[in-house]
Amino acid sequence: MITTPITPGLLRGALELEQTDFGLLPHRLPARARAQCADGQLAMAESQPSGVRLVLRTRATVVELDTLPTKRVYAGVPPRPDGVYDLLVDGELTGQQTVPGGNALVIDMAARTFELRPGSGGTVRFAGLPGRVKDVEIWLPHNESTELGALRTDAPVEPVPGHRPVWLHHGSSISHGSDAASPTTTWPALAASLGGVDLVNLGMSGSALLDPFTARAMRDTPADLISVKLGINVVNADLMRLRAFGPAVHGFLDTIRDGHPDVPLLVVSPVYCPIQEDTPGPIVPDFTGERVVFRATGDPAEVAGGKLTLAVVREELERIVDQRADPALHYLDGRELYGEADFAELPLPDNLHPDAATHRRMGERFAKLAFTPGAPLAPR
Repeated sequence: MITTPITPGLLRGALELEQTDFGLLPHRLPARARAQCADGQLAMAESQPSGVRLVLRTRATVVELDTLPTKRVYAGVPPRPDGVYDLLVDGELTGQQTVPGGNALVIDMAARTFELRPGSGGTVRFAGLPGRVKDVEIWLPHNESTELGALRTDAPVEPVPGHRPVWLHHGSSISHGSDAASPTTTWPALAASLGGVDLVNLGMSGSALLDPFTARAMRDTPADLISVKLGINVVNADLMRLRAFGPAVHGFLDTIRDGHPDVPLLVVSPVYCPIQEDTPGPIVPDFTGERVVFRATGDPAEVAGGKLTLAVVREELERIVDQRADPALHYLDGRELYGEADFAELPLPDNLHPDAATHRRMGERFAKLAFTPGAPLAPR
């Protein structure tokens, strides 16, 4: 077996690699952004490698990767399944593996506390690959922070030249992957595959909050196509009033435009979510049933005073896009990806996050609405 150092040329979807005692930890925000916010939720989300994958060209029939995962354990909730590693050969899913054990990040959602319990790493191994020259991708678990150790193969590997347009996307836990079945079946990953684009996914659970450091990270990241799915986390957290929300959106878009003045940019409003359509946040977890669900605790009467709901956010986002009169700026109502009729057929299991079937539906719809000829993000 040949051991090959993991370099940025072999890794896609990460903005930065941090050297750790175990190896390399991919980050989806750079260090200068992480230094500006001590929020544990953001730290957890940006270090979970949604959309991050190793991409190799090789004749190898065996590929091994040592990893140290950090898994979420929610107090009072049954354990989550191990994160999935997807193997693609020439773009086709051909294998899946998990790595048991690892570190445990114990989260108390009610108290908003985080406790890290150290563990040991493991190895993901894929064998029986065809012996011809081929492109191999290992997509890291979208919902587990994953430190990368040794990469071993039974034949030499080399980087794969990038040839597809780069799509840079930012959004909430729904874009992060929430309850998708695996890393290649989050709705952005599915949409990217169908649209023939290279995904950089900055969807971060609970953290699409119009943070200036996220906008600067997007400004500085090379991209041919950009989308931002905004609003639901701001409403969930009861973070802003309407007076602050509008200028914050303008500022976020202004910063992106500083680095990408002419790149096609799509603003996507929230998908349908009944608990927040007309009821402000904050949302809170409800542990009284068989599974955790979320409920909104705000008073609809306070909307008149500036509190935000999804209905208010959609109207404001559409107004802002129209006001900016930017020919490369476009708006998509999130309910075209998942609307009221979809909810009746595929309800949100916890009242907030889509399931695996809904991710697939959203990915297929986004690819059609955004990437087909004549659509806002149609690759050139």
